[in-house]
Amino acid sequence: MHTVVNVQQAEAWNGWEGSAWADNAARYDAMMGGFDQPLLAAAAIGENDHVLDVGCGTGQMALLAAHRASRAQVVGVDISGPMLTRARADAAELGIANVRFDQADAEAHPFEEGRFDIVISRGGVMFFSDPVAAFANITRALRPGGRMAFIVPQAGRPGSDYAQATAALAPLMRGPSPASRGMGSLVDPDRIRQVLEEAGLAQVNVSPVEAMMDYGRDAADAADFILGQGPVRFNLQSADQAAVARAREGLRAGLKAYETPDGVRIRGSVWLVSAVRS
Repeated sequence: MHTVVNVQQAEAWNGWEGSAWADNAARYDAMMGGFDQPLLAAAAIGENDHVLDVGCGTGQMALLAAHRASRAQVVGVDISGPMLTRARADAAELGIANVRFDQADAEAHPFEEGRFDIVISRGGVMFFSDPVAAFANITRALRPGGRMAFIVPQAGRPGSDYAQATAALAPLMRGPSPASRGMGSLVDPDRIRQVLEEAGLAQVNVSPVEAMMDYGRDAADAADFILGQGPVRFNLQSADQAAVARAREGLRAGLKAYETPDGVRIRGSVWLVSAVRS
């Protein structure tokens, strides 16, 4: 990697949280998959478009982009070595040759000026120490008139489906895990517009998008998946074991209401953001 300014995030995503995500990539891709098509539609990738995927993680969006940019190249960048190892392995297994994965801190990485036609990100742009500086750096990698499209989470709501399904965990969730710090940095649409405009982007559009998120085959499987996620695992490791056992049973009971013939499906909400380099 070149210069790393997000040292805390680099340590977290190259530690147990990054490895756990990489080991369960298919589960996370299934969970987030309902947002793929809205994001790809906003990006409008053509066969000759060079694409940069920021915070590409285990690479699913970059691989989907590579199918569309069939006569160009897709570059995925992420700070996590374990996740990129998984991304490279998947690209090799699928025989996708027009994609490359680089380990880099996108906030400070020396991208080639104007190299890309499109920048995309599926939830990988919330963790920067200085969002304006980071987006300015990424914007420089876009050609003038180039497009950016990404999704970020909306703020959690007490009455949301997810909050109701996981209510049994709430008393034990006292703070963010190391890798999840910063996830709430772009939940406010006004803040998103401010950051992007200060970074040199124009025509900023922020739209709400909802999709059904797949958490597992049934309530028990979904509970195990949620309990293994970094933020939950981090909070439970120091909790009283009797309380953890009660929360586990309560979680399974809460997820029962969201079982369908296609598995446990819970509605999720994100902001879909698009912009253009001035």
